[in-house]
Amino acid sequence: MKIIVLGAGQVGSTVAQNLAVENNDVTVVDTNRLRLEELQSRLDLNTVVGHAAHPNVLEMAGAEDAEMVVAATNSDETNMVACQVAYSLFRTPTKIARVRSQQYMAKGDKLFKHKHIPIDVLISPERLVTDHIERIIEHPGAFQVIDFADGLVRLVGVVAEESAPMTGRVPDRIFDLLPNTAVRIAALYRDNVAIIPGSDTIIQADDIVFYIAARENTVSVMQQFHKLDQPSRYVMIAGGGNIGFALAQRLEHRYKVKVVEKDPERAQELAELLDKAMVLNGDVADQHLLAEENIGKMDLFCALTNDDEANILSAMVARKMGSNKVLSLINRPAYVELVEKGFIDLAISPHSITIGALLTHIRRGDVVAVHSLRRGSAEALEAVAHGDEKTSRVVGRKIAELPLPDGAIIGAIVRGETVKIADAEFVIEAGDHLIVLVVDKRDINDVENLFQVGVTY
Repeated sequence: MKIIVLGAGQVGSTVAQNLAVENNDVTVVDTNRLRLEELQSRLDLNTVVGHAAHPNVLEMAGAEDAEMVVAATNSDETNMVACQVAYSLFRTPTKIARVRSQQYMAKGDKLFKHKHIPIDVLISPERLVTDHIERIIEHPGAFQVIDFADGLVRLVGVVAEESAPMTGRVPDRIFDLLPNTAVRIAALYRDNVAIIPGSDTIIQADDIVFYIAARENTVSVMQQFHKLDQPSRYVMIAGGGNIGFALAQRLEHRYKVKVVEKDPERAQELAELLDKAMVLNGDVADQHLLAEENIGKMDLFCALTNDDEANILSAMVARKMGSNKVLSLINRPAYVELVEKGFIDLAISPHSITIGALLTHIRRGDVVAVHSLRRGSAEALEAVAHGDEKTSRVVGRKIAELPLPDGAIIGAIVRGETVKIADAEFVIEAGDHLIVLVVDKRDINDVENLFQVGVTY
């Protein structure tokens, strides 16, 4: 597929890397020549220096025959104009744009149509990150919770505790502990090495366990690996930007929420917009302020400013002063590895979350959801089976008969409103939604190809 990526920042670079290693014809456009040279030195792709929305730049990038434009610059307006130019001058079939401003997103159903601003897919990092954090709060003890099939199925990541019922046992023991429960232990990570569980796999303390279960079972399954944390009642949010404000709005009617915002004008604005949350004007790293606001009684502290260093510092201070659990928004990938399993319980990477949403619309076959795992080294995806036994590689076949690569596992199948946990003898039907975990990104193409329908296979 010929794809133009506009913007070589964190999101654009990561998208380009994912696409380039999957043998797509990728061209990256940015005004920063040095950044493009660095990308080209390590990836098989083309680059163009210039403004992403200028017609001549898009033409140099190959817009005349490109199948897709991914507009991921740091400017909403540039992304929107670039999509308009790509459509009006080059009739680019698919246009994906990152739009951060909630002012635009609030009117998205009217603005982003072909007769107005022709964007086929809108990606809002703030909304995606807010959704992610909200799911984490709903599952105390989990570090990743992902919805599939309109929320019928969830993939949950949890660290196995030494005293947990499943620690020291084989994966199938879960059915003795939770009979008649639809669940599949899909993968383990031990010392950063992926393990596809077998009959002789023993779950060890500190293993990172990913399991797939029907939504109503996710909490009871988690209890077998990790003692449930106390539900959050008191939440403090550091930073009243788009993410902090959106999260406060969602939580304020269910929890006691305090928002700390350094800018006095923004703090006043938040106080007027929020119904129940308390808004404080101050520095989130100020120990006196945190002490006055009873940080030691907080069940959860969320550091959500636009400054990585401020988020890390404030989260560490909150933990030192007694906050039960601390979560930090971190944009730089290098920082994520440094802080996890330290003073900070959860490091949230906005660009990793955004990448999954973008890849959903780039994957071949009928892939309706993609989520990035393990800082991009693995993926979980939802694919739909189409066709019949003559045109499909999956329809009418048992799971044991599918030519799945070693690094991929089918965890669950959703048929209508029913969740089925995959087993070797399960026969796939047209319309089934399959939840697949791929622990080796090099296997993605093989998995996608399974779900492509042709005249013959």
